[in-house]
Amino acid sequence: MNIAERSIRQKTVSWMIIVLLVAGGIISFQGLGRLEDPNFTIKQAMIVTYYPGASATEVEEEITLPLETTLQTLSYLDNVTSTSSNGMSQIMVEMKSTYRKDDLAQIWDEMRSKISDMQAGLPVGSATPIVNTEFGDVFGYFMAITGKDYDYSDLKDYVDYLKRELVVVDGVGKVQVGGTRSEELVIEINRSRMTALGLNVSSLQGLLQTQNLVSNAGKIKIGTEYVRISSTGTVSSIEALKNLTVGRNGDQLVYLSDIATISKQFIDPASHIYHFNGENALTLAVSFASGVNVVEVGKAIKERLKELEFARPIGIEIGVIYDQPGQVDASVQNFVVSLAQAIGIVIAVLLVAMGLRPGILMSIVLLLTILGTFIIMKIQGIELHRISLGALIIALGMLVDNAIVITEGIMIGLKRGLTRIEAANRIVKNTVWPLLGATIIAIAAFAPIGLSPDASGEFTGSLFWVLFISLFLSWIMAITITPFLCYLMFKEEIVEQHNMAADPYKGVFYGTYRWLLHVFLRFRWLTLFGIIGLFVFSMMNFGNVKQAFFPASSLPVFILDYWLPEGSDIRATEKDIRGLENYIKKQQGVEQVTATIGRGADRFMLTYSPEFNYPSYAQLLVRADSFERVGTLMSEIKTYTDANYPQAFTKYDRMAIGPSTKAKIEARFIGPDPKILRKLGAEAEKIFLAEEDAINVKQDWRERTKLVRPIFNDNAARRLGISKKDLDDAIALNVSGTTIGVFRDGSEILPIKLRPPESERSSFDELKNIEIFSPAKQAYVNIEQTINGIDVVWEDPLIKRRDRKRTLTVLADPNPATGSMPVPLLAKLRPLVEEIELPVGYSLKWGGEFEAQQKANKAVFAFVPLGALVMLVITIFMFNSIKQTLAVWITVPLAMIGVTWGLLVTGAPFSFMALLAILSLTGMLIKNGIVLVEEIKRLNEEEGDEMLHAISNASVSRLRPVTMAMITTVLGMIPLLSDVFFQPMAVTIMFGLSFATVLTLILVPVLYALFYGVKYKS
Repeated sequence: MNIAERSIRQKTVSWMIIVLLVAGGIISFQGLGRLEDPNFTIKQAMIVTYYPGASATEVEEEITLPLETTLQTLSYLDNVTSTSSNGMSQIMVEMKSTYRKDDLAQIWDEMRSKISDMQAGLPVGSATPIVNTEFGDVFGYFMAITGKDYDYSDLKDYVDYLKRELVVVDGVGKVQVGGTRSEELVIEINRSRMTALGLNVSSLQGLLQTQNLVSNAGKIKIGTEYVRISSTGTVSSIEALKNLTVGRNGDQLVYLSDIATISKQFIDPASHIYHFNGENALTLAVSFASGVNVVEVGKAIKERLKELEFARPIGIEIGVIYDQPGQVDASVQNFVVSLAQAIGIVIAVLLVAMGLRPGILMSIVLLLTILGTFIIMKIQGIELHRISLGALIIALGMLVDNAIVITEGIMIGLKRGLTRIEAANRIVKNTVWPLLGATIIAIAAFAPIGLSPDASGEFTGSLFWVLFISLFLSWIMAITITPFLCYLMFKEEIVEQHNMAADPYKGVFYGTYRWLLHVFLRFRWLTLFGIIGLFVFSMMNFGNVKQAFFPASSLPVFILDYWLPEGSDIRATEKDIRGLENYIKKQQGVEQVTATIGRGADRFMLTYSPEFNYPSYAQLLVRADSFERVGTLMSEIKTYTDANYPQAFTKYDRMAIGPSTKAKIEARFIGPDPKILRKLGAEAEKIFLAEEDAINVKQDWRERTKLVRPIFNDNAARRLGISKKDLDDAIALNVSGTTIGVFRDGSEILPIKLRPPESERSSFDELKNIEIFSPAKQAYVNIEQTINGIDVVWEDPLIKRRDRKRTLTVLADPNPATGSMPVPLLAKLRPLVEEIELPVGYSLKWGGEFEAQQKANKAVFAFVPLGALVMLVITIFMFNSIKQTLAVWITVPLAMIGVTWGLLVTGAPFSFMALLAILSLTGMLIKNGIVLVEEIKRLNEEEGDEMLHAISNASVSRLRPVTMAMITTVLGMIPLLSDVFFQPMAVTIMFGLSFATVLTLILVPVLYALFYGVKYKS
């Protein structure tokens, strides 16, 4: 009793399995986590080190280089990129793509330990490196808090309250506040009054530090008690600070308020500013715990905000910049609808092609397979998102392949007079192992996707696992539940004398195919050369297919990057952005505008990459009312900025799906001398700018900036007892202020900044009026007694490095107005740039999408040989024949005929997903070929048919299963055509499989006849 008969006879067990699959599948589907895109680990960390007063070169040599040297000792490291600017080092560390989230925790600990061990070697005056290993955290619920008549401190109080309340909501991981501005206590001194009283900054600094210091007065034993002693005198309010005695003028005491005005202010200039719809804003970013249903947590957050509405001050508004739960809910709903549409299409095809009862039967099997897949997805923790739901749609056609073969076999057996059990036993016995082998081959074709360690493989990995689960389940269902349902739904036919020779393949459909097949078998060489010629012609035209990596998102949001010349003040950047925001808000179709000034926004999407800290940088996130309006808005706003903001470099881009790069085209010049790197970069820029298909052309070292350089007179200064540090301190005090202590205000510790009034530090000419205290004279002297004048020179404000080498990168993007794509644009630019003569010690490397795609393809193709070997071994093992194996495998590359013309006709690009589709086609085609060749072999060896008859009869008998598998797969892909991410994959499979199915039904029999020397007889 084989497994089919056991399933039929043990009805209770079979019904129990069906009920469990239905109930468990529905419950599992409702409990599956929901995401917009699959999680992939951001394997990056950020290390920021401040070194006040140091030039970019000094920061590079004294901070960045030692840190990079330490980081290079990590064996997990993929690359290190750094930006050294005046007073700050920013290092981005990226680990190898083979590491996942669980590995990174230990890696980051080891990295922190190494950085901690080397800190003693950093120069005096540098701050402790700030290591941010949470750089990749995604804050999916991103809010902006605004209040027209409220200052930052009022907003901060309310935002802090919300943060405390939201962080305890179930499913919330972290809550982060952005755009905050720290406060400081500002003492604006009257320099002439200080000079007249003989006071200097050092004495004032010492007084403030000791007066506000928490000091220990010890403890005393009194009887049996041990009592702590604490004296008064600590300055605890601004009024007390004003009344602080700083000296004497004759018999009179001099108070701090006599020589200065004291106030609490926000640190100016700010380092990071947010605007929301043109108003100053603070942001509240919420991340989600891993494995939760994002949609449900989003609902809980919104519900909690409603409950807290009573505490919201009148005039303060909460705006939503990005609502990942809402986006996920809509995205999953759309995909579920697409899945339902695809299921409906497949069921309709089955009902029409197979008849009512067989169609209903296979529809039930299909639904049970999908429900079973949901159960295992729940157990394995695979969420519902774009990739996993897309995988189910891709699998639909293949999920009924096995069931079609079994159902067709049982129907044919019944027509030949077999009983239901005999028919089920016969077909399952004949096909159980060929179907398993074919299923494993179909799964193995997707293996390079699941096994790829690259970020692209991690992003699309669930495609493989969902297909693995569903296809394997489809085989189990085909040999168990399908025979059971056939037994219930089909009736036995009475055929005289058990006529096993009756031909069930009558009718126009089968007759036409049989006639065509005999024509091709008769003119087999002509058929073979004709197909080879068509293949060569198609490959020659493949160069005309658009090339891409990952497409842009269909989110109705675009990004505007705004760069003023390097060295611009953040206040100038903010002023420009205010004007630009006002214009954009007035445009029809704009729903909201969010501005982040000074750096990128918090990472609100997995594929969003925040920009480093630059005062001259701002980014606008513009949301339109529909995706269709985004292109028009980008064009209109670009025209406006080009005309009204000629001083700025602007770049417009859509949100990305999948791993992305800063620019599509990146030419990296590597070498030691900044001057030569700039010269090489300028030559490459000139080439890029001359190409009309290239836009957003720039180089990442930016413009050189002015440097004010007082020329220190060492001899004169030494005679006055003044050092270079005294000179720098005096200048800093008089232009931006000097921090001289801290002030305790409740739980806050505010820095105390000493500076002259605005009128005395607002112009370059004021530098000549600076007074420096001379220890030798015990009096103030003019700065001109210590310097030989003031020069203005040029310096490199930024020094970029990659893997410890200075690297200047020239960037560009394809011009959408000309329909340009990255691959052909690179093909145009690359030979011209590579003609640039490089001095000894300098090199050129290509980055951008080219590098990312090379890495992704390399990672995927690293496992292609293994997958191909598994498929080849299974095929040979099943056939025990090289000739039969070749007959199947030769059809595989010929699928590119259909792929090429499909992509050309639809205009879809050959993307990373299209590449994965080609790999999957391999399995589909081999699976169909195996089913056909195995039947030819069986009829010839077991039934004793003459070879030509075996080829003809087997081909006709497999016509409906193979054709049905193709039709259900192709039509099931239709809902994916509207998805920008899956469109290239859908087109590749639809056209490739359609043409390859014809090849399977024509070329495989022809090759079989050729290899075995079968002579044609009419």
